[in-house]
Amino acid sequence: MKSILALLALFFTLPVAAAPLSVELDHASKTWQTAELLKHPDAQTVQIVDDVSYKRAMTYRAVPLAVLLPGLDPQSHLQAVALDGFAAELAAAPLLEKRGARAWLAVEDPAHPWPALAPGKPSAGPFYLVWTDPQAGHISPEQWPFQVAAIKQLKGVAERFPSLLPDPKLAADDPINQGFALFQKNCLACHRLNGAGDAQVGPDLNIPYNPTEYFGGDFLKRYIRDPQSLRHWSQAKMPGFAASVLPDNELDLLVGYLKHMAGRKQHP
Repeated sequence: MKSILALLALFFTLPVAAAPLSVELDHASKTWQTAELLKHPDAQTVQIVDDVSYKRAMTYRAVPLAVLLPGLDPQSHLQAVALDGFAAELAAAPLLEKRGARAWLAVEDPAHPWPALAPGKPSAGPFYLVWTDPQAGHISPEQWPFQVAAIKQLKGVAERFPSLLPDPKLAADDPINQGFALFQKNCLACHRLNGAGDAQVGPDLNIPYNPTEYFGGDFLKRYIRDPQSLRHWSQAKMPGFAASVLPDNELDLLVGYLKHMAGRKQHP
């Protein structure tokens, strides 16, 4: 953790041209500089039709992420850590795909900086994980981390954070366990639960209270769909999860997991 904090501090003090990206795998580690990645032999110009962060078509100089993860087993688990504390939990297999939905590390060229994400905000650079043909792999917005500082190989979420686990008596295919899988994919990048998780963006979703305990009726589902529709706040960071990203049946499973965990509080 100390190494990551030092890396984040370095990001804030160095110019974009000298930005480092740390890739830490169990069998190998490497720190890449912006200039190295822009000149990488596999770098190419990539067109993103519907960019998740910019909400429009974008063009990037990018490197296939798979080439930066040599020797990685598809069954492995990775975490992409961003400057703002966003910590995306990523299964390795989709990142290594060469067909269908394909992951790319977009690299911001200091000579041609990307636009700001919003007025008064920085750009998505210096490193941004983007996808071509994302619909082919059901890639969620949480799998598009921007301002990435490090990519680390870690043990899976369940092994690292047992306090996130549903009742072990439940069958593997129980709806609650399906909801847990959706929580990992859509929520854990920003939130903790029972104090467990690495994200530092949003509040804990079980301590002191679970949102199913204070959102009545269908208001929690409405909030997940469009947070600004329930409480408007210009500084809010939570995005809405449209039905195209989180279908109604999956939203029901996610809320079911949260309701289940309200009865499994563990104070950190």
